[in-house]
Amino acid sequence: MKIKLKQQQSSLTQRSVNAISHLIILLPQDWLKSKQAWPALPYEEVLKQRLKRSGDEEALLTTDLPNKVSTHVTLSGIKKEMGRFELLTLARKLAAPQNPTTVSITAAGFTDEETASLLKVVVAALLAASCDMPSFKSKAAKPSKLHTIQVFGVNKRIDFSRTIAEAAGNNLARQLTTLPPNELTPATYRKRVEKLAKEHRWKMAFLDQATLKRKKAGAFLAVSQGSTEKDAGIVHLHYTPKIARKQQTPLALVGKGICFDTGGTNLKPAQYMHGMHEDMQGSAVALGTFLTLSQLKVPYVVDCWLALAQNHIGPNAYKQNDVVTASNGTTIEVMHTDAEGRMVLADTLVQAAKLKPALIIDYATLTGACHYSLSARYSGGFTNRDILIAEIISAGRNSGERVWPFPLDKDYDDELKSKVADLKQCTLGGEADHILASRFLQRFVGDTPWLHLDLSSGNSKGGLAHIPTDITGFGVSFTTQLLFDNDVLTKLNKTEK
Repeated sequence: MKIKLKQQQSSLTQRSVNAISHLIILLPQDWLKSKQAWPALPYEEVLKQRLKRSGDEEALLTTDLPNKVSTHVTLSGIKKEMGRFELLTLARKLAAPQNPTTVSITAAGFTDEETASLLKVVVAALLAASCDMPSFKSKAAKPSKLHTIQVFGVNKRIDFSRTIAEAAGNNLARQLTTLPPNELTPATYRKRVEKLAKEHRWKMAFLDQATLKRKKAGAFLAVSQGSTEKDAGIVHLHYTPKIARKQQTPLALVGKGICFDTGGTNLKPAQYMHGMHEDMQGSAVALGTFLTLSQLKVPYVVDCWLALAQNHIGPNAYKQNDVVTASNGTTIEVMHTDAEGRMVLADTLVQAAKLKPALIIDYATLTGACHYSLSARYSGGFTNRDILIAEIISAGRNSGERVWPFPLDKDYDDELKSKVADLKQCTLGGEADHILASRFLQRFVGDTPWLHLDLSSGNSKGGLAHIPTDITGFGVSFTTQLLFDNDVLTKLNKTEK
């Protein structure tokens, strides 16, 4: 359902409040704790009394006004030092399910720029909360009723287009990742992508297993050979703007799409296999980001590559000590069949790098080591360009999707030396596996500027920042921040010449 967003220059009046069912009010925190006069707000004295009665003037005030419609009000103070992540986390509480049809928001006591930023945060949280997630219960949950968001007291019209596009991309990523493995196989996933491509006029190609065999993509095919269904392959989506920026070479987005991961011959125990339908979240984030960028009509070409497969166990499944050859000619000794993500990504990255993009960004729920290092609060970033390290930190902080860079020094390759092949797929010790996996992947991008995101934040119990679900769809907002505000394509273009 498409949600309407209305902007009102007029401030709230008692008459307008009496027609509102759900109202969110944002004020500077200092105003709540001091005797300073509040801005003229309807029911101001009622709100002041109830805030004082709550005994905690820094807490959220949730109350119903004494009017005919019992307007539900959530009032919150905003501290000056609050960062983006903290604001988004607060916004998740403000958008907590009441399931109204209309939500009204007002912010007073801030500059126009501050007001715009705060309203975008709350709108992002409302759009995330209103996303109808897949459910297969016999008594289905009631879908979101929200159809209108209206903001009051806006002096300058606010451009919410990026907020809306990011929400669309994130919602798509979360919806796909939530689907159970019998509902989202590589074949059914491809059909969903075909429908999206037709709707958004993207060009689409599919590199099936026969094509990958001709391309000698042995790393990818090693993983897919264990499945009885021969539906694995690489989806290639292509977005071209009406007027492309001539000096800008394409951006490539790559996603790991393992629709279910048994661990293969090195079978996972039950507690670690549970939830492995989410192992395709990297591809969902790449696709969601691709949707966001195309909706925002970025002025450069974007390619999106989705590595779709399943890591099954069976008589044909790949096994330890197999030696396979990737499509760039690199020979790989298989050490652990549960390190399948880096295998399918290897050949997918080779295909993406052949088009010589200005930047490749890949997304993958790749290693437990990254989660052990960072928990689900941050995701890990790995890059072959030092210029991107500060940008990764900055984009993470300013988007609220926090990413921390890890080292990629060459001497880590010592751990991946093989006696029978060019390199090992991984080690059996598991030490620094997130770094070793990234060193492995780097072999397949050549000298192309590259950023790898290990999505340790892909699932966070209770939600993360403004996202209310365990599955977070982490990465869409981070990427738009990196591309729009940090403008990394322009910076790379200057340094690569």
